[in-house]
Amino acid sequence: MSNTFLLPVVSPLGPEIFLAGVACCLIIFDSIFKDQGNVLPIISISGAAVTILMVLSSNGLGFSGMYNVDGFSVFFKIICLLALIFTVLMSHNHLKVLEVKREGEYYSLMLFSCVGMMVMASALDLIVLYLGLELMALSVYCLVGIQKKDKRASEAAIKYFLLGAFASCLFLFGLSYIYGITGTTSLTGITKFLTGEGIKSNPAFLLGLGLVLIAFSFKVAAAPFHMWTPDAYEGAMTPVTGFMSVAPKAAGFAALSRLLFEAFPALHGNWVIPFEIMIFLTMAIGNITAISQVSIKRMLAYSSIAHAGYALLGLLPGTAQGVSATMNYLFIYLFMNMGAFAVIVLLQQKGLAGERLEDYKGLAKSHPVAAGLMLVFMFSLTGIPPTAGFIGKFNLFVAALNGGYTGMVIWAVIFSAISAYFYLRVVMLMYMHEPQKDVALVHSGTLSAVLAMALAGVLIIGIYPNDLLSLAGIALGR
Repeated sequence: MSNTFLLPVVSPLGPEIFLAGVACCLIIFDSIFKDQGNVLPIISISGAAVTILMVLSSNGLGFSGMYNVDGFSVFFKIICLLALIFTVLMSHNHLKVLEVKREGEYYSLMLFSCVGMMVMASALDLIVLYLGLELMALSVYCLVGIQKKDKRASEAAIKYFLLGAFASCLFLFGLSYIYGITGTTSLTGITKFLTGEGIKSNPAFLLGLGLVLIAFSFKVAAAPFHMWTPDAYEGAMTPVTGFMSVAPKAAGFAALSRLLFEAFPALHGNWVIPFEIMIFLTMAIGNITAISQVSIKRMLAYSSIAHAGYALLGLLPGTAQGVSATMNYLFIYLFMNMGAFAVIVLLQQKGLAGERLEDYKGLAKSHPVAAGLMLVFMFSLTGIPPTAGFIGKFNLFVAALNGGYTGMVIWAVIFSAISAYFYLRVVMLMYMHEPQKDVALVHSGTLSAVLAMALAGVLIIGIYPNDLLSLAGIALGR
């Protein structure tokens, strides 16, 4: 087989192959040289930056139509790669503070997980989708438990692994039903079969569809399949928690959107009611449970569950406007959530410093810049203008209203109002209390870069949203 024949087939997977190669180089470099200095994070960030350029220049189908690099997949890959860069920058100094020894493993696992996410975004076949899902999931399980001496991290990793494995089993079980009835794992092949054979009401097929959707509900932390999220987020290192809250969620939504609108568009009437119930439960459990939390990481974990409900609201109408609104919201969520976790890293010393809400009392008086940054990110997560979070929620609500889901929008607005309590509680603690103890900030240039980029993203998108809103539409039409 000639190279000229192989090249067009493999080229759509070029960015993923390159990033996996960088991850392998990190492992080799770490095993050969004991004193790496700043080389590992530099290689990781450089590899991610080059991968972004490769993703932007790649296009087309590969592997007999099983892998598609289109505007939709490119948009989600950029989100995952930016989250990767943010996390590496946040981790550089934090790993030294926590005395984590296995830096090469840490960075390589992060890159491998991102490769899995990129595969998920482009997969047009359920088998390829599963391969990407497992590569992502296994890497993240290891990242959560990389601090072997930390009991919380080990417990979180075990819980996450067991529930994640259970979700993967559900996916494969559902896949077996779908393949058994349609005779194909191709998303386009399934669509054609549904159109030609008219099996939309087949109980076995609907069971398979339900199991697959439940599996992805686990991955995006939608209720009632969210139970792993608080423990995993709290037990993992804070940069890993920030990464988990953004990148795997974006990849999960990318795969879920492809399933719903490329494989099962004709079954919209079958899955819309279960989705309405799931969205309501996700917003309710996420926002209401967050009120009682005393750990800011657990509070943001339940916040992440609630935001999954808002993002699912865009998929409910089954329209391009709704999908575009969800894409925009996930891009905005990258900046405001990573920014919030970066502030936590800024306060975090060895131990649990910076994780309890009490640690933020009087922060505005002792460290006004850090308090001001957290205020902006809390406002954006609440959805207060002129921050980007307001723009993201507004577009989701408009898309759902145009789709005829007025009741769900009313509930979303009510739960957004409830969320203001626990987000603004952090602001109240920072600005309306006296400092309870001396809090030393862990300054680093890389962490300052993350905070600056996150702040710029939240404010620029909030004030000038048109360019971002048009990007998602262009990506869908590419």
